[in-house]
Amino acid sequence: MTTSIFTNHKATPIRHAIHSADVFSRRRKFSHLPCKLNVKQSVETVQLWAKIKNTRTTTTTAFATPNENDEGERSGSHACSGEQVFVPLENNYSSNDLDEEAAGSLPESGSGVFQMAEHSVNLASLLDKLKALHLHVLASEQWNASRLKLCHNNYVESAKNLIHYLALKCLDIEPLKYDLALISLLNLEMVNSSVLASLTTCIELLENLLLNSSITGKDVSAGISTQGKLYHQTNGNFTINTMRMKACLNRELLLGPLQGSRCTHIMTTIGEEALECETLIADLIKAGTSIIRINCAHGSPESWSEIIRRVKRSSQMLEAPCRILMDLAGPKLRTDNLKPGPCVVKVSAKKNATGKVIFPAQVWLSHKGAGAPPPHLSPDAVLFIDDENFFTVVKVGDTLRFFDARGKKRMLKISRVFHVFSGTGFMAECTRTAYVSSGTELYIKRKKDRLPVGLVVDVPPRESSIRLRVGDLLIISRDSTCGEDNSYGHASGAYRITCSSGYLFDAVKPGERIAFDDGKIWGVIKGTTISEIVVSITHAGLRGTKLGSQKSINIPDSNIRFKGVTSKDLVDLEFVKSHADMVGVSFIRDTRDIIVLRQELEERKLQNLGIVLKIETKSGFEKLPLLLLEAMKSSNPLGVMIARGDLAVECGWERLADIQEEILSFCSAAHIPVIWATQVLESLVKSRVPTRAEITDAASGRKASCVMLNKGRHIVEAISTLDNILNSNSRQMKAEVKSLVPSSHLV
Repeated sequence: MTTSIFTNHKATPIRHAIHSADVFSRRRKFSHLPCKLNVKQSVETVQLWAKIKNTRTTTTTAFATPNENDEGERSGSHACSGEQVFVPLENNYSSNDLDEEAAGSLPESGSGVFQMAEHSVNLASLLDKLKALHLHVLASEQWNASRLKLCHNNYVESAKNLIHYLALKCLDIEPLKYDLALISLLNLEMVNSSVLASLTTCIELLENLLLNSSITGKDVSAGISTQGKLYHQTNGNFTINTMRMKACLNRELLLGPLQGSRCTHIMTTIGEEALECETLIADLIKAGTSIIRINCAHGSPESWSEIIRRVKRSSQMLEAPCRILMDLAGPKLRTDNLKPGPCVVKVSAKKNATGKVIFPAQVWLSHKGAGAPPPHLSPDAVLFIDDENFFTVVKVGDTLRFFDARGKKRMLKISRVFHVFSGTGFMAECTRTAYVSSGTELYIKRKKDRLPVGLVVDVPPRESSIRLRVGDLLIISRDSTCGEDNSYGHASGAYRITCSSGYLFDAVKPGERIAFDDGKIWGVIKGTTISEIVVSITHAGLRGTKLGSQKSINIPDSNIRFKGVTSKDLVDLEFVKSHADMVGVSFIRDTRDIIVLRQELEERKLQNLGIVLKIETKSGFEKLPLLLLEAMKSSNPLGVMIARGDLAVECGWERLADIQEEILSFCSAAHIPVIWATQVLESLVKSRVPTRAEITDAASGRKASCVMLNKGRHIVEAISTLDNILNSNSRQMKAEVKSLVPSSHLV
C-alpha cells in the first residue's frame, strides 16, 4: 500500500473542503458521499487506497492539525437529506463483533517486536494512515449530523458509533490491518463497539512509541501535544468503557438483567399447548428461560392472557424474572387452512427390521378434566375418557379391550399410575397398531366382575396436508372454496391450496421462484391469472414433502409491496400494550415501516415498550443501518432478531452464515442487543437427540444477547442443554493445564 504525504507548513488560515471519493468494499459498491468541513489551520493530506472490484485507486483525505491558539475557531457544516447516509448499499463482508480493548504498556524503545517490525513496517507512515482514517471517520459523522440530531438522547452516542463503523467498512483497509497486526497494536475487526476510541488509543500509543524510539531522528514532540488534544476533544463520550456500558444498558433495558452467572438470555416460544400442562411454564423458567415469546399469528387473546398469567405467577413463585415478547404477525404470506382430517389418533408400537415389537406404544389415559400428562413423560398418544368413575376401578395390571376405527380388536395394558393436579392418570401399553377415534368404548377385562365402560372423547382432527413431489403441479387460489379436495388432488392433475393475501397474486410473474414452508419445497411459477397461480414443483424430498396449513410462502425474486403494520397487527397491539414487555415487528422492509410503528406507539403513549425488529427479508438486511437509525429516533428500548428461517430463503442458504455475522456486527456497532433465532437445537427439541452442527450453532449464539428456542415435545430438556452450552466455563480446562506452567508465573 503506497502512501503519499503532502504537508503545508504555512501557518496562514485557509478554508479547505474534504471530499470523500467513491469508495468500495471487497465486493460491493458503496455510496458517493460528499462532505464539507470548514477549518482554519494548517493542513496535511494523505492518500488512502479505495478498492474498486479487483483494482485499487487512491482517495485523497485531508485532515488538519490545529495550532495552540485556534482551537475555538474550528467549525463544521454539511448537508444531509433523504436516504443519503454513510452506509454501504450492498455488502457481503463479514466481521467479528467482539469488542477488544487496547490496554497495557509499551516496551522500551528499540526492544521486542517493535524492533523487529521496523524493517517491515514504517511506523511514521502507519501513523499517518491511522490519522487519515481517524479524520475520515469524523468526516462521516459531520456528513450525517442532521440525521444524528434526530436520534433520541438515549441513542446519540450509539448512532454516531454506527456511522463511524460504516465509515471504517467502506474502505479497503486490509493492508493497514496487516501492518497493525505485525506490531500487535490493534485489530480493526474488533473495534465495532468503540471505533473512535480504539483509533484514538492506537494513534496515541503509536505516537508515544515514535517519541521514545531511537529509529527516528525527528523531533515529534510538538506535533504530539497538539494532536493529543485533538483526539481527546473529538473522543468526548466515546471511550471504550463508555461504549461498553452503553451496550450493557441497552441490553438490560430491553431484555432485563441477567441472573446469577449467566451470560446470555434464553427466549422460548410457546403456544396454546402450554395450557395443557399446569407445570410446563414453571419448568421452562426453572430450566433457564428468562423471556417467553408469544406469536400473535396463532392463538387468541383469551389463550394469550392465560399464558401470561401463568408466566407471571411462576416467575413470582420462583423469584426468577421473566419478560414477555409478543410478535405481531405482520404481512407474512401463508397457506390457508386445509380441510381438517378425521378425528382419529394412530397408536403404533416400535418394531425392528423383521417386524417384531421391541417397545410397545405408550398411551396416556385420564379424565378429560385432568389435563395433560406430566412433562417428564413422553407418551405416543393421549386419550381422554368422559367418565371419571371409570378410573376409580382401574388399577395397574388391568387390560382394557376395545375395537378401533377399523373394527380390529385391540388391548391396552395399564403399566403405571400417576396422581396429577386434577385427578389420576394412567400409562398404558399397546403392542399392536390401532386407530382410536372419539366414541371408542374401553372395557376392563376381569373375571365375574361387571365394570363400567370408558368412552374416549375429544380426539383432535388429524392435520391435513398434501404431499408434493418434483414435477407436480400446484394451483394457488384466492378462493377458499377451491381447497376442499386438496388431499386428493384435482381433476386437472394438480393439487390446490389457497392463500387469501392479494399481495401474492399482484406481485408474481411467470418464471419467478416460489418457496413453501421455510424453503422445504421450491417451485417455479408457470402462469398467473387474477385469481390463480400455477406452480411447477422443482425441489422436494425423495418421497415427496408434506405441505400443510399456515405454512410460509416466500417469493424472493418478486418486488412485493406490503403494509408494514397490518390491521390485525393494530388490533393485537391494543392487547400487547397492557400485557407485554416487548413487541416484535415482523417483515420489516424499509424505514416507512418503522415510521408507521413509531406513530402507532406514540398515539398509545408506549414510550417504554421494547421494540424488536425481526430481520427476515433481503430488503430488511440490506437497509439494516437505516432501520436502526430510524428506530433510534424514539426512546423505546430496541433490539434485533435474526429470523434465520425466512432470511435464508430470501437471501440464499449459502449466504446465511455471512449475513448473520454482518447483522451481529452492525448491531454491535449500534450497541443494540441481538436475538439469535430459528431452528436452534431443533432436533433436540423434537426428537431428544441433537446433531453436532446444532450444538456448535447454539454455541455460536454466545455472540448474541439472547438465543431463542421454538416449542416442541422436549423443550424443557433443550432449554437446560442450551443453558449449559451458553454459560459453560473454560476454567476447568485451564486448571488441567496448570501443571505445564510454573506456579510462580500463575496469576
